[in-house]
Amino acid sequence: MTPRRILYVIDSLKIGGTQRHLVQIASSLDRRVWQPEIYCLVERGRMADALEARGVPVRVSRFGARARSGRASILARGLRLLAVTGASMIEMMRRRPAIVHFFLPANYVVGGIAALATGRRNLVMSRRSLNAYQAERPLLARLERLLHPFMARISGNSRAVMGELAAEGVPAEKLRLIYNGIETAPVATAAQRAEARRALGVPADAFVMLLVANIIPYKGHADLLDALGAIEGRLPKPWLLLCAGRDDGAGASLAARAARLGIAENLRWLGLVSDTAPLYVAADLALLVSHEEGFSNAILEAMAAALPVIATNVGGNPEAVADGATGLLVPPRDPAKLGAAIASLAGDRGSAARMGQAGRARVEAEFSLAACVGAYDALYRELVDARDT
Repeated sequence: MTPRRILYVIDSLKIGGTQRHLVQIASSLDRRVWQPEIYCLVERGRMADALEARGVPVRVSRFGARARSGRASILARGLRLLAVTGASMIEMMRRRPAIVHFFLPANYVVGGIAALATGRRNLVMSRRSLNAYQAERPLLARLERLLHPFMARISGNSRAVMGELAAEGVPAEKLRLIYNGIETAPVATAAQRAEARRALGVPADAFVMLLVANIIPYKGHADLLDALGAIEGRLPKPWLLLCAGRDDGAGASLAARAARLGIAENLRWLGLVSDTAPLYVAADLALLVSHEEGFSNAILEAMAAALPVIATNVGGNPEAVADGATGLLVPPRDPAKLGAAIASLAGDRGSAARMGQAGRARVEAEFSLAACVGAYDALYRELVDARDT
C-alpha cells in the first residue's frame, strides 16, 4: 500500500500548545499508511528542525515572512494575503495530498480557500480553543462559518469546543471529539527532583508553583499575582512561582504588579522554554488560571508528572481536572478563591500528593498519546475509505 499524503496547514512551528500537538501527531502516525507533511503559511518556527529530524518535511510559503508585517497598509496586507493564498494553491497542486488538515483559525480560512480552489475534498479542520476570538474578528468568524460545510470532518479537543462548533452549524455526523494526548515518562525520583532544582537554582526546601502559559492577558497571570499577594503570609517559606512562556507584551506590567504586591522576589520569569519537563520535576503544584481554554496540554503534562493541578473552571479544564480528586477547580477572574485553593494544597501536602498520583493514573488511562494518534488515524481512514468505496 502506498502511504497517503496528509498536508497539515499552520502558520508556523513556533513553540506553542497547538504546534507541540501537531509535532506529536505528525511524527507518530504510521508511515506505512500515512505520509505527513507540514506547510507553514508564515515561517518555519523553532520546532521545524526537530520535526524534520523525525522524517516529516516542512515547507514554508515564499510570501510568508512578508505577510507578517504589521505596518503595511490595508491594501498591501490584502495583496500579501492573496499572494500567500495563491502560493498555497500551487503547493496543493504540486503535492496533491489525499487529506488537508488545518490548524488555527486564520490558517483555516487561507488554507481552506486554497484547498477548495484546487479541488481538494478530504478537508479537516481542528478547533483547539473556545471561539471567544470571534467577537473581535467578526469577518474571520463569518469566513469560518462559510467554510464549515465544505469540511469532511471537524474535530474539537473538548466537549466545550464541540458544543460551540455545533452551535456554529456543524452537523453532528461531521464532528469528532479528539482529546489531546501526551507521552508519559516515569515519575521522577527524589534524586532527579533534587537535580532539577539545583539546575534551576531553586532551594531544596522551597514550595514551588509552576505556571506554563504564554504571557497573554486571558491567561490570567494578573489574577494569580493578586491571589499570591493576598495569601503570601499563609504560604510555606521559602516559596517560588515559576512562570514559563512567551511574553506577548504584558510582562513588564506584570513584573510591576508583583513589585507592588511585595512578591517580586518570589517569582521567576523564565521566558520561552523549549523543554518544560524539568520544570514539572522541580515543582510541587501546577497552575492554569486562564479566562478561557480549549483543552490544555500543560494540565496533562502536570498530571503526568504526578503534580496536583489548580485550574480555572473554563472550557475543557473540567474535562481534564477531576475536582477534588486530581486537583481543584476555581472560578476564573476570582483571585480570592484561587488564593484559598492554593493555600489549602500548600498546607496539606498529603492531599496534594494523593491528587498528583490520581492525576498520573488519569492521564495514563484517558489521555495517552497513543489514544490521540489512534483517533486521528481512525478519522483519516474514514475519509480515504469512503473515497475508495
